[in-house]
Amino acid sequence: MHTLTSWDTDPVRSFKEFIATTAFAETGRRQRADGTLRVLSAESMKIYLFMFNNVTSWFQEQGIAFSKVSQADLKRFIDRTVKGKRVLNSKIAYRYLRLLERCYEHLGVTPNPAQLAILGIDRAHMTKDDAGRTLSEDQLQRFFAALPAEAPRRRRNTPFDGWKRRRDRAMQVVIALAGLRVSEAVGLLVTEVGRQAAIDGSILLSITPDEKHDTSHEHEIALPREGADELLAWLQERETMAIPGQFVFPANLTGARMTRKTVYMQMRATFERAGMDLSRSGGRTLRNTFARRQLDDGASPDELKDVLGLALERSAADYKLTRVKPDPES
Repeated sequence: MHTLTSWDTDPVRSFKEFIATTAFAETGRRQRADGTLRVLSAESMKIYLFMFNNVTSWFQEQGIAFSKVSQADLKRFIDRTVKGKRVLNSKIAYRYLRLLERCYEHLGVTPNPAQLAILGIDRAHMTKDDAGRTLSEDQLQRFFAALPAEAPRRRRNTPFDGWKRRRDRAMQVVIALAGLRVSEAVGLLVTEVGRQAAIDGSILLSITPDEKHDTSHEHEIALPREGADELLAWLQERETMAIPGQFVFPANLTGARMTRKTVYMQMRATFERAGMDLSRSGGRTLRNTFARRQLDDGASPDELKDVLGLALERSAADYKLTRVKPDPES
């Protein structure tokens, strides 16, 4: 077992060695059906290392040694704000604290500062964070019906007038039917789109972290025919327009990257045209809906983890909690 001194001197190195052992699995108290301990996967190790680096970098900025961290210090960490908005929602804050609780438990620190900080988390707010919103099948069809419409050809001065509406339409269909994060759709590259359709008309999207958020992980998802038809038609138009660069959904004719804010605004407009509650108007709602449909079709949490590109195995299980009642008006 490492001493507290080694964790103060080089906490990241000490943590890397710790999570590769059964000692870390023991603190998680997670077992397989056969009673053996659940050892972390390589992808889970990456996300835990990211989290530990994040929190210990903050400790160093504050001049706090790992062994001297207090409950009050951890509360300051999880309550941080940027421009008036909390950096961590309560669910993510809990995961940070739970990770640190396991470290201090391993080191025999009492009282355990992370355990004390966990007791102070607003569990009611945490439940609210976990309760993701989804659309019913009827609502999803209403969303599709409200997508940006084609500009009438008689009103076009050039064949490409209104191209941004067709780009936005294709992007929103892909987000809904492939379960992509907005950052993954914005950063989707031409080379990540398969052009050879399967027998059922679907095409394969091979998502990589390139040009996306740093929490995106490599994964593949079959985009069904409905989405493939929209996407391939848009890519053909994009190619004919000779838009440079590799972004599937460029911001302009120079091939620049779209902003997530633009995508959120466009999706909000679609929800508004569909006559649905605007509190549901975001990419997370569409991603949750995709996850719910996968579960309804019999996908296991592990299979869902793979198609969503999730790093932590338990993250997929969270989607079991996202199925909520439809809007009363619908």
